[in-house]
Amino acid sequence: MTPVHPQPAMTGVKRALTILATIALIGALQAALAGASSRRAKLQLHTTKLGAILVNGHGFTLYAFTKDSRNRDACVKIKACLHAWPALTTGGKPIAGQGVSASLIGTIKVKGVGLQVTYAGHALYTYIADKRPGATYYINRFQFGGRWPALDATGAEIK
Repeated sequence: MTPVHPQPAMTGVKRALTILATIALIGALQAALAGASSRRAKLQLHTTKLGAILVNGHGFTLYAFTKDSRNRDACVKIKACLHAWPALTTGGKPIAGQGVSASLIGTIKVKGVGLQVTYAGHALYTYIADKRPGATYYINRFQFGGRWPALDATGAEIK
């Protein structure tokens, strides 16, 4: 039988370096989040096999949630929902890309989220599993007690 040797205790220097690295990482994450929240969201249209759908400024599909009511985010009250379906937030008035109706764009204040972008009264979300711009695989999936359709330029649901 091989003898078991206890792991040496972390030295004071190693402990201090670990703490400093953790603090630096937290600071970097906070700075990144602050920068992201001060940016204005951009809504665009992207042509897919399902037709033209609403996407964010990076080309990722934007989703509505069928459990939401007009200009209300129900996902925020469901455990882990916003982790899977992050709200589209903005640091100012959202920007309408070509083909997107600026008059249909709005925002709502959501506790713990900030200013969430809406379109034709639908709160907007992205999906954490979308790995490429314009992905349509998760459109109308059932999760967290509702469906997640995409939207067209008029704000109608695409299923």
